[in-house]
Amino acid sequence: MYETWNSLQEACLQCHKCGLCEGRHNVVFGIGVETAEVMFIGEGPGENEDLQGEPFVGRGGQLLDKMLAAVDLSREKNIYIANIVKCRPPQNRDPLPEEQEACIDWLRNQTALIRPKIIVCLGRIAAAKIIKPDIKITKEHGVFFEKNGVVMMATLHPAALLRNPSQKPGAFDDFLKLREKIHELCDHTYEEA
Repeated sequence: MYETWNSLQEACLQCHKCGLCEGRHNVVFGIGVETAEVMFIGEGPGENEDLQGEPFVGRGGQLLDKMLAAVDLSREKNIYIANIVKCRPPQNRDPLPEEQEACIDWLRNQTALIRPKIIVCLGRIAAAKIIKPDIKITKEHGVFFEKNGVVMMATLHPAALLRNPSQKPGAFDDFLKLREKIHELCDHTYEEA
C-alpha cells in the first residue's frame, strides 16, 4: 500500500509487470480529483490515450465528457477516471486476464487513496473485473450493486456508443440514475450550481 498519491504514481510510471510496457508511449495513470467521491474505471488506454498519457481523450472521451457535463460532473471538478490496465494493449484489443492481474494493484491502490463512495465501470471488461465476472453489460447497465461498502454501477463504454449510437439514450439514462445516486450518497460538492 502506497501512503501518498505521488509515491504511487511514481512507482506506476516505472512499471514493467507485464508485456504491455514494451509498446507504450506513456503510462496512463489516471486523471481527476484525488479526493473524488465518484470514480470512473475503464478497461485500458487506446491510441490517443497512450500518446497523451491521459484516459479517455479520443472521440470516446469527448462523448464521455459531454455525458458527464450533462449531469454536473467533470474530471477537473469532482470525479476521478482510471483504467484497469495502465498501458495500451496492441491494436486496442481487450486486455488479457494476466495483464489485468499484473496491473490491478495500481487501481486498488488508487481506489484505497481516493476512497470513492461510487464507482462507475465503463464497459464490459471493467465491469466484469470490478463488479462481477458474469455481468451482462447490455442488460445490467444502470443497475447499482454494493461491494465492500462502495456503490457500483456499470454503463456502456463510450467507444461502444460511437459504434452503436442507438444505445446512447440507455447510457444517458444511466448517467441520470448516477446523478440521483450522487445526490443521495455524496456531499455538497455535487449539488447543482
